[in-house]
Amino acid sequence: MSGPGGRGAVEEDGLASVVVGPVRSRHAFEDCVERLATAIRLGVYPYGTTLPPERELAVALGVSRATLREAMAGLRTAGMVSTTRGRGGGTVVASAPATPGAGGRDALAGRRAELMDVLVYRRVVEPGACQVAATTGLDEGRRSLVVGSLAAVEEADGPAEHRQADSRLHLALASVTGSPRLVEAVTAVQAGLHDMLIAIPVLGVNIEHSNAQHAAIVAAVLEGDGVRARREMERHCDDTAALLRGLLG
Repeated sequence: MSGPGGRGAVEEDGLASVVVGPVRSRHAFEDCVERLATAIRLGVYPYGTTLPPERELAVALGVSRATLREAMAGLRTAGMVSTTRGRGGGTVVASAPATPGAGGRDALAGRRAELMDVLVYRRVVEPGACQVAATTGLDEGRRSLVVGSLAAVEEADGPAEHRQADSRLHLALASVTGSPRLVEAVTAVQAGLHDMLIAIPVLGVNIEHSNAQHAAIVAAVLEGDGVRARREMERHCDDTAALLRGLLG
C-alpha cells in the first residue's frame, strides 16, 4: 500500500472493495458521494493514494460511470480528491486526515441525540460482528488483513494517522465476517464515532488503553473464541462511550 504522496491503488488488503459496496438508495449520486467521502475520512482510501479506475469504482458502487463522474466532481469541489488526466493520471485523495481535537465540540452542535444513539447502536453491532468474525474460520488472507490492520494502529505516526488506522481495524474486523450488511452497519457506526473522536483532544493514556484492548480483541478473533471476542469488544465500546459522554458533555 502506498504511503502519503504515493500513487498506487489501495486495494491490496481487500478492505476498500468490501467497504465501498453498491449504493442502496434511489438517490444514487448523493449515496455515491457519501460512501466515497466516508471511505476517505475513515482512511479506507488514505491520503495521497490513488482511487481505483473509474470503471472499477462504478461497478463496485453499482452506479453508471456518468453518476460516478458527477460524484467525483463533487469530491473535487470539496477538496477531497484531485484528478490528473492523461496517461499515468488518476484520481488521488487530496484531503489529509483530520487531527483529533481540531474541530472542537461546536462542530457537533445539534447532533447530540443522533451521536449518542450511535454509541448505543455500536454496543450491539460491533461486539456481534467480532463474535461472527471469530467463529467464521478465517483463511490466511483474512487473518493477514486483521493482523496487518492491528499493526497499522500500533505503528501509526501521529494522532491523525492513528485515528484512521483505528477505523480501518474495526472495518477489517467487520469485513472478515463476509457479511455485507454487517460491514455496512459498522461503517455507519465508525463514521459517527469518527466525528465524535475528532471533536475531542488526544489523550495518551486512552490511546495506550485502546491499543491494549484492540490487541485483546484481535487475539480472541484469531483464536476462534467468539464469546471472548464479543466480551472484549463490549468492554472497548463501553470505555470509548464513557470517554465520549464525559468529554462531549
